[in-house]
Amino acid sequence: MSSSESSSKKGLGDRATGAVHDVSDFWTRITNGLALHQLWGQFKSDASESYGLYSRDVDWGAIPQKKGIKRFFRSAWALFQVMLMKLSPARRLLFLLAAGLFFFPVIAIFLPHMKPEDAGDFYEFSAIALFILLALELADRVIMKRDLEIAREIQQWLVPSAPPTLPGVDIAFATRPANTVAGDYYDAFERPPSPGSSEPGPLLLVVADVAGKSVPAALLMATFQASLDTLAAMPGPLDELVRALNRYSCAHSLGGLRFTTAFFAELDASRRSLTYVGAGHNAPVLRHPDGRIERLTEGGPPLGIPAEDVSASYVCTQIAVAPGDVLVIFTDGVVEALDQKETEYGETRMIACIQSVGQSDAASILHQLMSDVDRFVGQTRQHDDVTCLVLKLT
Repeated sequence: MSSSESSSKKGLGDRATGAVHDVSDFWTRITNGLALHQLWGQFKSDASESYGLYSRDVDWGAIPQKKGIKRFFRSAWALFQVMLMKLSPARRLLFLLAAGLFFFPVIAIFLPHMKPEDAGDFYEFSAIALFILLALELADRVIMKRDLEIAREIQQWLVPSAPPTLPGVDIAFATRPANTVAGDYYDAFERPPSPGSSEPGPLLLVVADVAGKSVPAALLMATFQASLDTLAAMPGPLDELVRALNRYSCAHSLGGLRFTTAFFAELDASRRSLTYVGAGHNAPVLRHPDGRIERLTEGGPPLGIPAEDVSASYVCTQIAVAPGDVLVIFTDGVVEALDQKETEYGETRMIACIQSVGQSDAASILHQLMSDVDRFVGQTRQHDDVTCLVLKLT
C-alpha cells in the first residue's frame, strides 16, 4: 500500500470519527444527557399532564357514554376544539389554514384537472404554516420563561440561601418548585430580644404554603414574607405575631380564597424550650434520640380565612427539647408526592425514613428524606411545591 493510499484512508477514518463525535455531541445536547427510558418517562408525564389540562375544559357530559367509534371521534373533536381555543384568534386561523392545506389534496384528487404531483405543493405550504405557528408559540414560551426566571431569581432573594449559624443548633432546608416559581416559603432567623433582656432573642422557624401554584402563589408568598419580616422585627410573643399575620392575610385573601397554611416555632436554645403554633399546616415531626416520634399538632386554621373570632385558635404550645432531638417541618408537597400509579408517598413512609436516620446531622437527614421521596416518585412529574426544613439540637 502506497503512502498516499494510507494517508487517504487515515483521513477518511478521522472524518468518520469526527462525524460520529459530532452526532454524539448533538444527541447529548438535545437530550441533556438523559437515557432513552428517562426521556420516555418524561414524555409520558408531559403527555399525561397536558391531557389533564385540556380535558378539564371538555364537556364530557355532552359526549355519548357508550364506547365505540362515535364516542372516540366526538372525544377527539372536543379535545381538538379545546386545544384550538388555547391559541390566539390569528393563530387559530393559521392552524386551520395549515390543516386545510394538508388535507386538501386528499379531497382534490377527485376533482378534474388535479394531478397527484400537485399535492406536494399543498404539503409544503402546510409545513411552512405549521413551522411559523411553532415559531410564534416558541417565542411566547421563551419570553415567558425569561420573565419567570427573573421572577425566580427575585423569589430566591426572599428566602435564605444558607441557614443561620448558632451554637447548639444545626439547620438545613431545601425547596423544589413544581413550576419555575413557587408558593412555598421557609425561613430561620433570630428575633430581637425582649426589652431590657440581656439574652439573645429566640430563633424563629417558619414554613408556609400559599394555596395554589406558580405566579399567583409566588406573588402572595412575597407579600407574606414582607409582612412577616416587618412584624417579626418587633419584639413580642409568638401568638401576637401570628394573629397580626392573620389579620393582614384576611385583608388580602379575596374572602378566604387565597389562604396560607403555615407553621411557626420559636426556639430558646439556652432554656431548651420550643414554642410553636400551627396555622392549618401539616403537623411537623419531632424525633427524639431514642427513636420516639412526636407530632406538633396544636394550632388554628390557615391564615387568611375570615372568622368572627380566631384569636383563641392561635394559642402557642411550649414543649421541652433536648440535644439529639430532630424537628422536621415540611409542606404537603412532600407527603402528597405521587408515583406513576398515583400513589402518595404518605406520612407513614416519611416517618419511617426519619426514624432510620440515626445520629446524622441536619443536612444528611434532609438529603436522606428528599432522596427517599425521589426514589418513590421515579419519573413522575412533580405536581406540587416541595419544601422541607430540618433542625437538630446538638
